Amino acid sequence: MPEDTPPARSDPVGPAESNPMFRSILVPVDGSAHADAALVQAIDLAGCQRARITLLCAWRPFIWYGGAVAPVGVDVEQLESDVEAEARRLAEAARDQVPDGIETEIVVVCERPADAIMHEVERGGHDLVVMGSRGRGSLRSLLLGSVSLSVLHRSRVPVMVVHATQCGEVLHLHRVVEHPMVAHR
Repeated sequence: MPEDTPPARSDPVGPAESNPMFRSILVPVDGSAHADAALVQAIDLAGCQRARITLLCAWRPFIWYGGAVAPVGVDVEQLESDVEAEARRLAEAARDQVPDGIETEIVVVCERPADAIMHEVERGGHDLVVMGSRGRGSLRSLLLGSVSLSVLHRSRVPVMVVHATQCGEVLHLHRVVEHPMVAHR
């Protein structure tokens, strides 16, 4: 055997194309810089792993505090229709960022974002969630709870949380949840 030829591998691990770690990546999108940075990372992973991407945009149902009836003059159906259209627009804009060679699906739902992510993980059989660290800002996350934190605590699949700087570039990545399923593949 020539000196520059590496020895044959005896273990079952091969290139990502023949033995991908991830086949289906869920990417929640909300138009924030953090979600955009997560999408960039998910696209890179999907390209390497030949995985499909599902883009999820969830919007919260309206809850009127102080009564079951909306304030006078508020067209609830129009308001919900406008919010759903904006969510769909955000998802379509995210899909436009994904190269043609990567299979992509869009899911838009009216549900609390953390719950929507967990339901979509199960429905879609996803084996990885790649999401931004925050979408609504640090103060609101502190007061109202963090979607990424909720997903981290509830997910049965690995979750990659991506941070972005104010100008939208990737700051750093966390592998925040260690799953035995992934560690032993």
